[in-house]
Amino acid sequence: MTADGPDGVPPLHLPRRTRLLLYGALLLLVAAVVAALAIGPGTTLAPLLAVAPVLAGATTRRARVPLLVGAAALLTVGLLESTNEQLPLSVRISVPVTVLASTLASAASVVLVAARERELFHVRTVAEAAQRALLRPPPERIGPLRLAVRYVAAAAEARIGGDLYAVVETRYGVRILLGDVQGHGLPAVETAADVLGVFREAARTEPDPGRLAERLDAALAARPSDEGRFATALLLDVAPDRGPVRLVNCGHPPPLLRRAGRVSELEPPFPAPPLGLLGLTGGGYQDRKFDPEPGDVLLLHTDGVSEARDAGGGFYPIAERLPGLHGGSPADLLDAVLADVGEWVGDAGLADDAAVLAIRWEP
Repeated sequence: MTADGPDGVPPLHLPRRTRLLLYGALLLLVAAVVAALAIGPGTTLAPLLAVAPVLAGATTRRARVPLLVGAAALLTVGLLESTNEQLPLSVRISVPVTVLASTLASAASVVLVAARERELFHVRTVAEAAQRALLRPPPERIGPLRLAVRYVAAAAEARIGGDLYAVVETRYGVRILLGDVQGHGLPAVETAADVLGVFREAARTEPDPGRLAERLDAALAARPSDEGRFATALLLDVAPDRGPVRLVNCGHPPPLLRRAGRVSELEPPFPAPPLGLLGLTGGGYQDRKFDPEPGDVLLLHTDGVSEARDAGGGFYPIAERLPGLHGGSPADLLDAVLADVGEWVGDAGLADDAAVLAIRWEP
């Protein structure tokens, strides 16, 4: 993300519809000036020139642009009035004053908007840095595994939320975590940071994935009780020797295994609560094993994907649509998934953050 605009403000990008509206207003303004030259004595359309600096201010983040356009408008007003000597004195005074006031107001508005955009840009830059520190992108390849991950924030100005992921190489194999913290905003981000910190430490010392999940649960349960946050999560323990993959599901949407063109859900052996709520059941987390084959693709996702709704309120059927989505790599597949989700929700956009992670076992 770069700020190559004026004074650290990102360059202005106007939507096509906005540009068309501004072009239409500019044409009307030119027509008014032409009509003012042809109109009879005693009347004038010069007050419409007060719109010129307003239009200029809408297309720039530099205050001098509406000031220069306003100066040109004042000069044009002077020329029009000099050719129309029958105008009342009140009109001769009020029109330049109106144009001048519009010019100063437009310049002030540009300064204010540029300052707010600069502040927002700095906040987003900090958020991107926090995301890179908190959600570290995994390597594209680890042994026989090819990996990719994508994170999409529901809010256009957001860069990070309660969805989380991590990939850690350990002596026990590759440990993978994908989760979704209950709630939104900074409290959810703080909880996600706690979960990721514990996971990255415990993944290197705890050989059993079920016990690893219990340590994450204990860390969440130890947080202040007034926060009351929990997190759904998937933990994968991928052996370095192509052995069985151990999967622990902590109340999360099951991962999808695509094999030979067919997609199946890897349901947990027993229902398990989200992290932070294990104490309510008095049990533990059990893992499910499956044997990967060359060419298998495992897709992990948060409910921001599976609960994305179309215009009719229908949920996105990811298990049904995944067989028809193609990609030469896990990254291409995830891009295809998110593009398909975008078409499904249309202009409404995502209602929740979405994280997707794909693993492919190479021959």
